[in-house]
Parts: sequence; C-alpha cells; structure tokens
Amino acid sequence: MRERVVVALGGNAILQRGQRGTAAEQMGNVQKTAREVAKMIQAGYQVILTHGNGPQVGTILIQNELGARQVPAMPMDVCGAESQGFIGYLFCQALANCFQRKKISIPKPVCIVTQVRVDRTDPAFQNPTKPVGPFFSEEEARRRMKERKETWIEDAGRGWRRVVPSPDPKEIIEKEAVQALVEQGFVVVASGGGGIPVVLAEDGGLEGVEAVIDKDLAAERLAQDVNADLLLILTDVPQVLVHYRQPEEKGIGTIRADELEAYHLEGHFKSGSMGPKVEATLRFVKNGGKRAVIASLDQALEALEGSRGTQVLP
Repeated sequence: MRERVVVALGGNAILQRGQRGTAAEQMGNVQKTAREVAKMIQAGYQVILTHGNGPQVGTILIQNELGARQVPAMPMDVCGAESQGFIGYLFCQALANCFQRKKISIPKPVCIVTQVRVDRTDPAFQNPTKPVGPFFSEEEARRRMKERKETWIEDAGRGWRRVVPSPDPKEIIEKEAVQALVEQGFVVVASGGGGIPVVLAEDGGLEGVEAVIDKDLAAERLAQDVNADLLLILTDVPQVLVHYRQPEEKGIGTIRADELEAYHLEGHFKSGSMGPKVEATLRFVKNGGKRAVIASLDQALEALEGSRGTQVLP
C-alpha cells in the first residue's frame, strides 16, 4: 500500500526573496515546485499539499486598505479564503500541466478552500502576537486601536503594524472531503496558509475569526485528520540546526522525538521560524505518525526517502 504524505510547502515554493510578487513570478515558482511534487508521485507516494500564504494575504490586506473608499474592506478570514483560492489555482494548473508532460495518469488536482476550527477560549486571543498587513504611522495605528479595537505594535523602527491572535488548530473541517478525494487518487491542495480560522457559534454552527493559524501546525493537524503516514515540511534550509550561528553549530540528520524535544525546550528554535516546524514534527510522531521530515524544497524526494533533511522518528 502506498504511503500517504502531507507536504507542507514554505514561502519559497510560491515567492522568492527579492521578487515583487507578480502573477508570472509566482506561477514560475509554483511550476518548479510542481516538478518536485511530480517526482514524489512517480516514486509511489500519495500526496496532499498545503502551503503558506503570508505575502499573499499581506498584499490582499494592502489592496483592501487602498480600495476601502471605493468598496468595503473584507475581514481577515475572507482574505485568507481569497488567498487559498488563487494559490490553489496556481498549484492545480501547474501540477496538471506537469502531470500531462510527464504522462502521469492520475485525476486532475483539486484545491479545497479549508476551514480550521480553533477554540474561542485559546489564550492566543488574549495575547495577539502575529504581525499582519502593511506598516502605518503611530497616529493611524492609535486611531484604529481606538475605533476598531485592534491591537497594534511598533515594529523595530519600521512603523506600526497590526497583530492578531495565532490560536492552535483543533480540527480540519473539510477532512472527510480531503480524505475521500485522496483515496480516489486525487492530489489535494488543502489548508492553505494554516486554514481559515473558525470557531463554534452558540448555535453549533461555524463563524470566522480575525486570526492567523501557523501553517506548519495546521499541516500537522491535517496529517492527523487524514491518517497520513508521513509529514514533510519543506523550507529554504537543508536541515534543522542547533547552536545556530555559534561556533558549535551543527545540523541534525536522524533524531528521535525525545532528543529533538530536549533541544526545543533548551530554546534552540525561534518561534517565528524553525520553532513551529519542530513542534509540528514532534506532535506528528507523538500522535502515531511514522516519520516527520524537515528539509529543503530542492531535496524533497531524497528527504522523503530518508537520505536528506532532518528525519524525526518516534
């Protein structure tokens, strides 16, 4: 039986440093990523894709601000859905074209605009920390704090920026649909940007909230919810490093979860970069996953097969 893998793509799969973010630039990057995904499928893996959306949502928020005098601005959950749709479109088209060229006979890829349930009592809602959107002057930030009850912080002399909660993902709402499609042979793009954060309403329904879910933690939640065998987190570095930028810096190859957790507790991995990736791998193997991997995009298949990247074992 083929192994099922959730592949969590980093920002470099869609937008490279120094690029403006044009549609052509992003499609070019996605096409390169599609070729790496095709290698995994040719090697016999069942693939579910998820991805980041930070720069894309940032652009949508700026567009909202600039157009607010002409059309109503949309809340963050709607902006997240917009980004899932357009990034999913890029991936589905690039993957389908790549499969056609390589004569990979599987159904056309699909994108599911995905909601992710969070707990409305999550402590993150009392302590917003995730920066989003453009920078503003202190005057404008204080006006919005007063009028809209938003939280803003001064960011290293670059201006003031809004911060929103980053709650823990509890459930992929569309998990049954993702699983059914994968079992029918589809490559599914799901939970983009960590998913659209929703909470249970008083009547038992769902409602969107102003928040950002970490994409790697959401990828782990997706992997659990669809019974994946493997979790592959792709980024722009070849493996996890400890003692980063110190004389004793070293890369981690294969490691047991308890050993990696010890490094994590010692503070080796920053919350804004490698920390969530390490936390996601630890959760996955502790919850029954066979193996979790952190590696660079250009070594994806080798990492999946165990010869590259950081291999986290139970």
